[in-house]
Amino acid sequence: KAFSKQLMKKYSIPTAKYEIFTEEQAALDYLETQPMPIVIKCDGLALGKGVIIAQNLDEAKQAVKDMMEDQKFGSAGSTIVIEECMTGPELTVLAFSDGNTCVPMVSSRDHKRAYDHDEGLNTGGMGAVTPGADMTDELKARIQNEIITPTVEALKKEGRPFKGVIYFGLMLTPEGPKVVEYNARFGDPEAQAVLPLLENSLLDIVDAIIDGKLDQIDFKWKNKCSCVVVMASGGYPQSYAKGYEITGIDTCGKLVFQAGTALKDGKLVTSGGRVLCVYDEADTLDEAIDGAYEGVAKISFKDMHFRHDIGRTLG
Repeated sequence: KAFSKQLMKKYSIPTAKYEIFTEEQAALDYLETQPMPIVIKCDGLALGKGVIIAQNLDEAKQAVKDMMEDQKFGSAGSTIVIEECMTGPELTVLAFSDGNTCVPMVSSRDHKRAYDHDEGLNTGGMGAVTPGADMTDELKARIQNEIITPTVEALKKEGRPFKGVIYFGLMLTPEGPKVVEYNARFGDPEAQAVLPLLENSLLDIVDAIIDGKLDQIDFKWKNKCSCVVVMASGGYPQSYAKGYEITGIDTCGKLVFQAGTALKDGKLVTSGGRVLCVYDEADTLDEAIDGAYEGVAKISFKDMHFRHDIGRTLG
């Protein structure tokens, strides 16, 4: 995260104001001078849980202590980034890049909080929908021209041209789109909502990326909306039990992605925090959401947990 913030600052890619800290006391002193709420992030990977939106100074100081002193997120918290708290709806744009050409996919919006109404701890993602926002052609052009293309050009200028998938986590602020975060991978669960809408062969796209010929691909997407709902183990993202039998997948009538599952004595059982991801697509977003939840209702395992408002809030 520190690398990406410095890159954005150098190349004038819009993002939140920030400072980077490697010493706990310096971070605590800085917090005393900043307005609340404020965002505190581990620099390294923390399984999607290393971002704290502190509502007041006490929460902010506790987050710094958890990351830097108590090492709650291991070495990921040895360096932290403290950012201003931007406002506006969040949006995910995944994009294919061959180092020169960068092609955005269908936009999506995920829901990180564990519970309904965007309450509870951050998770790896409890569901996602496409499209991520009702965007005008003008807004799409701004995202492409002010964020996506400049990012790829910046990486090329830095001597590290990027081939693969770039995850653009964006916020549509009153001042315009800004970068919340990057990832060098498909998003989860955004990819489960986006990729079933792709009509091209993904293998052909991968080959074009490797060969630097992405500009030769004629991308085609279904004119559909989609929704995925994550079915998680009770207690996730903290402690949870494993080994509970899962029933109903074969008869739910929906596409179901398996994540935290295992076979035990010939039966499918839970084996992780986020267990399943149920997908549906339709002509309208409301229909896609209803369809995904119809599938969820037919699947069962002990202590299962899922949000009831995926796509219904701005999460």
